Amino acid sequence: MVTNGIKMNVDNVPDIEYMTEKLVTLARIPSVTGDTVEAIEWVKKEFANLGYEARLTNKGGLMVTIPGRLPGDERALAAHVDTLGAMVAEVKSNGRLKLAAIGGVQWATVEGEHVFVKASSGKVYTGTILVTKASTHVFGQETAKLERTAENMEVRLDEKVKSKEDTLALGIKPGDFVAFDPRTEVTQSGFIKSRHLDDKASVAALLGAAKYLADKKLQPTYTTHLFITNYEEVGHGASSGIPDTVRELIAVDMGCVGDGLLGSEYTVSICAKDSSGPYDLGIRKRLERLCEENDIPYVVDIFPYYGSDASAALRAGANVRAGLIGPGVDASHSHERTHKEGLLATARLVVAYMLEK
Repeated sequence: MVTNGIKMNVDNVPDIEYMTEKLVTLARIPSVTGDTVEAIEWVKKEFANLGYEARLTNKGGLMVTIPGRLPGDERALAAHVDTLGAMVAEVKSNGRLKLAAIGGVQWATVEGEHVFVKASSGKVYTGTILVTKASTHVFGQETAKLERTAENMEVRLDEKVKSKEDTLALGIKPGDFVAFDPRTEVTQSGFIKSRHLDDKASVAALLGAAKYLADKKLQPTYTTHLFITNYEEVGHGASSGIPDTVRELIAVDMGCVGDGLLGSEYTVSICAKDSSGPYDLGIRKRLERLCEENDIPYVVDIFPYYGSDASAALRAGANVRAGLIGPGVDASHSHERTHKEGLLATARLVVAYMLEK
């Protein structure tokens, strides 16, 4: 099928290997909410490499504005670069670290995970998240029965520390950020498994869409702003920074996969409703139509426990019509997985939306 005179098919819209490469690189850059400068700078350079100027927002997010062919009806697409993580809450008497979660961390899903502790001294230390009674040979059934909560979890540093003073001497103190090792891998069968596909997969999709427009020397129909936010995981990513001229906002975030849902790792999900309420019906129907016209695999779902940059913008009073799309991601907020097909479907829908007449 044709959108704005451009044939849309899996062969030319857009470059899946480019997106996969960028996703892998970005996933490996720590960007816990509140400490996203390195990742934002990386994304800014990638847009610059495509010929697009990106400017920082006052909150430290990123805005890329692509002029449209027609006046009015400006649009924005928002994806977030910030991730779940933690912060040092206390240096314990045994030299280990008690953590405070940043974002919706489920402690059971990070037990045994390797971490990077960004010390106030500037040095990065490695460690492992464990329950406080981790050894079965020492504690027996207590290990299995211990509830996985912040009170019962700690970071074992890969340093010779035995006391609070030893750890403090390394320059580690409360308030230091702790990032989870994403363990990113791309399989021969096309799966991409990693922490933080929520929402770095969508950032990669926006880069892929921007590359396609740049390579083909195309303009979107209407001026479109690509908004890379940095506080979504704590609820206020796109609550500010959207230009007043924007009339439609599409959050590009992960699609839910699980019991009772149609979403899969091989499709783009279009969300009808999440915890914040329904998204704009007219936009949803247009997104469905674009998928059908361009043979883009998609599903429509309701996300039961979910909020997005679009819902944050609406709660903050933005006068926009809003939608939500994204690649299907399995095991969200755990060790996640999607597929190249889902990433490609999302980028194709973004391109179709930007070129829509």
